[in-house]
Amino acid sequence: MIKVDEKCIHCGMCINDCMSKVIEFDENKVPKAVHPQRCINCQHCLAICPTGALSFKNKSPENSDSIQPHNPDEILNLIKSRRSYRKYRKENLPKDIMDKLKNMLHWVPTGVNNHRLVFSFVDDIEVMDDIRNYANNKIIKILSNPLFKSKKFDRYRKPILAGEDIAFRGAPHMIVVSTPKDAPCTNIDPVIALSYFELYAQSLGVSTTWCGIAYYIFNNLPELQHQLEIPDGYKIGYVMLFGYSDLKYQRTTQPEPYKIISVKKDNRNMTLKERVKRLWRF
Repeated sequence: MIKVDEKCIHCGMCINDCMSKVIEFDENKVPKAVHPQRCINCQHCLAICPTGALSFKNKSPENSDSIQPHNPDEILNLIKSRRSYRKYRKENLPKDIMDKLKNMLHWVPTGVNNHRLVFSFVDDIEVMDDIRNYANNKIIKILSNPLFKSKKFDRYRKPILAGEDIAFRGAPHMIVVSTPKDAPCTNIDPVIALSYFELYAQSLGVSTTWCGIAYYIFNNLPELQHQLEIPDGYKIGYVMLFGYSDLKYQRTTQPEPYKIISVKKDNRNMTLKERVKRLWRF
């Protein structure tokens, strides 16, 4: 599982950082995997070794990137300037940009390093138009039925029936994340992945939109799940639209602040009524 060469300085950092307690020193104080069945393949041991002495399975430290310093002000500005775009150019992204977006996803974190997410990319505008037209025709047919009642679509009914692409906003591309139903963090992993995708995309000048309507559509049209090649035993986690936009925002917004609480020590006294009320919420 791990291989340690002569560059090892016996510092024990790989042992101390192994969350699953897989590694121990042998009789020569060389790190050794003694509980391989516990390993979650996080590769912290490879990443933390100060001399690059430790290889993990077939992965050598020479093939890893060095960690560069990051400008926190630039990262904060990227977060502040992130926007949801609802107007897109009708053109495909260049292949090199699409490849960068796809390759980045291998580094998104998941609970317990459960590396089983599946990303369905609609990376050709002709395929996107095929899905868009099929889904929009289905929606129009449903909304045209006077017996259909849904508060979800009340504010969109008129523009959808008028032919406006409310669901997909004219986007040329889409990414759909699916996750195993038995994954440790099945509900949150896709959201984490798309959060990383969104920020990286916008750093490349690619616009994005979180798309709840498309999420709703795909969960109710199994034939589209089939087209997206969602594996058996998986469910759709969420959907994001992306592509180039002609919109250019000139400044950050000034949002109303969220409530931020500094938690106090020993602040746990509750009445029975309060306890029951909180338990009932969950």
